[in-house]
Amino acid sequence: MKILIVEDDARISAPLAKDLRHQHHSVDIAEDGMEGWNYSQAASYDLILLDWMLPKLDGVSLCKKLRTAQCQSIILMLTARDTTSDKVMGLDAGADDYLVKPFKLEELSARIRALQRRSRELKPTALQH
Repeated sequence: MKILIVEDDARISAPLAKDLRHQHHSVDIAEDGMEGWNYSQAASYDLILLDWMLPKLDGVSLCKKLRTAQCQSIILMLTARDTTSDKVMGLDAGADDYLVKPFKLEELSARIRALQRRSRELKPTALQH
């Protein structure tokens, strides 16, 4: 799975990327919202792990921008914002799931697997000749 992590805190993104690479995923890291946008336009990602509080372009605005641009990537918000209204706002912006920091890597991995299964079920099989 090709994954983009959009996170400005290297104390979170570096170990997260290391764990995901250990699980045989391909991982890119963007350190702000605009860099995340640029990465998303330059390559196709299966999953985008998106922080809310980012420099230059916040995660909710980036999520809306991605969905407006017809981005089909699974988007999982990873954020310290934990109120019900924050969760609703993130999901309504187009996120497929929402996980509050701090989180356990095991839970994140399980959510990624569940989202990946759900994504495969929703995508019709395409035949090419």
